[in-house]
Amino acid sequence: MLGLLDLKTGYELSFFIFYFIPITYAAWHIDYRATIGSALLSGAIWFLADFLTGHPYSSSFFEIWNALTRALSFLAIGLTVARIRELLDNEKKVSEKLRQALSEIKVLENFLPICAECKKIRDKDGEWEELEVYIGRHSNTRFSHGYCPECAKKALEEDGLMGSNE
Repeated sequence: MLGLLDLKTGYELSFFIFYFIPITYAAWHIDYRATIGSALLSGAIWFLADFLTGHPYSSSFFEIWNALTRALSFLAIGLTVARIRELLDNEKKVSEKLRQALSEIKVLENFLPICAECKKIRDKDGEWEELEVYIGRHSNTRFSHGYCPECAKKALEEDGLMGSNE
């Protein structure tokens, strides 16, 4: 349609900018192959319309130069739009993964039913599991065990390795 409009109006009135509409549409809604195809087709249609209008050029070099620069412009814009669309789609996927990870992390922000004696935690299925196991499954936390000074002293006293007044 643009080619016919270009042919009808002649070379004095250029519709060059409107060729980007189908190229941009293909880039945004279809894929790279459709973008390249529509860019090359638009370049060929523009060249054919320009040729059929009888536009005089002083040299065939200028005619070929104009056709190539327009085709390359169509390709550059089309591929740029397709890449932007690809990056936006990728950003949406990454954002969704991040939202999902944040919602999983929030599991540990709520109240945890914990046994006052053995410190086991009740999970959402009602099963009781060790504190370390529960937290390890719901976060990237790993545990190492040791004694605080008070518990170390108490353990030594209970084993008779240290007197209660030392």
